[in-house]
Amino acid sequence: MRVLKFHGVKDEDFLRFTFKGAFDPQAARESELEPLFQVLEEYAGEWMPDVAEGKRQRKYARAAIWKALEEGRDDVFTNLGLYRTKWPALDMTLWLWLPPRPPRLDMTIKVKPLSFFGEAGRCRKFVELVRAWASRYPVSHAVAHSGDDMELAGSPRFGRDEKTSRRDGFDKIYEVFWLNVFGPKLVESVGRERMLSTPAHRVEELPNGCVLLVTWPTVADFASDEAREAQARAHVHLRPDLDLATVLRTLRERSAMLAPVEPRFHPDVAPLLSRVVERTASHARQRRIAELNDWQPPEPEEWLPAEAALPADVKDPERAREHYGTLAEHLVALLHTEVPSVFEETPESLTEADFYFWREEFPTSRLREAIEEHAVPAIGAYLGEVLVRRLGGQWIARQKLEEAQVRVGKRIWLPFVRAQRYMSSRQALLDYSLTQLYRVAERHRG
Repeated sequence: MRVLKFHGVKDEDFLRFTFKGAFDPQAARESELEPLFQVLEEYAGEWMPDVAEGKRQRKYARAAIWKALEEGRDDVFTNLGLYRTKWPALDMTLWLWLPPRPPRLDMTIKVKPLSFFGEAGRCRKFVELVRAWASRYPVSHAVAHSGDDMELAGSPRFGRDEKTSRRDGFDKIYEVFWLNVFGPKLVESVGRERMLSTPAHRVEELPNGCVLLVTWPTVADFASDEAREAQARAHVHLRPDLDLATVLRTLRERSAMLAPVEPRFHPDVAPLLSRVVERTASHARQRRIAELNDWQPPEPEEWLPAEAALPADVKDPERAREHYGTLAEHLVALLHTEVPSVFEETPESLTEADFYFWREEFPTSRLREAIEEHAVPAIGAYLGEVLVRRLGGQWIARQKLEEAQVRVGKRIWLPFVRAQRYMSSRQALLDYSLTQLYRVAERHRG
């Protein structure tokens, strides 16, 4: 079984659900958890898990679940992973915290993409699922919302340090999201009458004293102005110390941060920047696109007019050129597993190498001595070889590597100087990309 990768190369927004509850440790494990899975099977529908995972993956079934919980057990807790092999992607985890610790039943559910919950019917079924769970298992707090927006809201810390956040949990109404379940302690802290009178799409008191609150019919359009107004009204109702205009402004600012931005990247580096954007977390991607739209790489300075070329100063130019080829092969040896196109010595392989070095944060994740001694010469030589092979360039060999040149048309390029600047920092990988120098050399070769 091959489950869908939830965290792929390009992240995207998803429904994020967290449930902080409890269970009866004295009851038999299977009988205590049977209602949980019955509810899941009744309401999950198209996002129902089909894989259960403990130490290994098995097809979803009761026997597989009980086996996985046994395999996942240690002295503190036991856990279970549930996934899907078909769209939509699912990442669901159940934890049971065991005595002598307070017996807790915690769950997280992530369903991708969030747009899957654009239908009111699917959202209603999800609400009913949560209602059934919260009615059966004592819950302190549960919430479902856009994963990206929860990230921007600072959930679950809400500005607190990790130690304080873990100790106190959701001990007051820090935020109201699309779906909320407030446990009896939270309800009493606000006032049951006040909470039940919250202006919202759905407010319901559950048999165990919890209150279920849903701000809007569908979660996928959480960022619309109407949904934000409903969210803000509910929040300030539960927190009279807050100002409606201020809360609404904050929510609208978050919506603006998530609003799609059309990429308008510098054409020389657009393929590279598109890869960089794909690796950016979805909650920060639109801001990153806007930043890169405004950013312009500096014009390459690693060149001379042809008439200013330094003459070759080596006794055997052919042997020197073979040495440059050997250095370039060192880069092929370094990158060929992660960047197979490096064998081809093309403009596209330069972009692939640029992205690899950026993704790996190479200038800061490797020893500086190794970078200077091995990486810089290999990168410079490889860049020079691509200029020679793809643009008809000619090596002008020099005793000092940094003085070695490649003639392309009426310009002389200094690939080793470029490589030195390129490897100075992670930002320099973009500022002095191999891709951009090649594209500029290509334009000027005539």
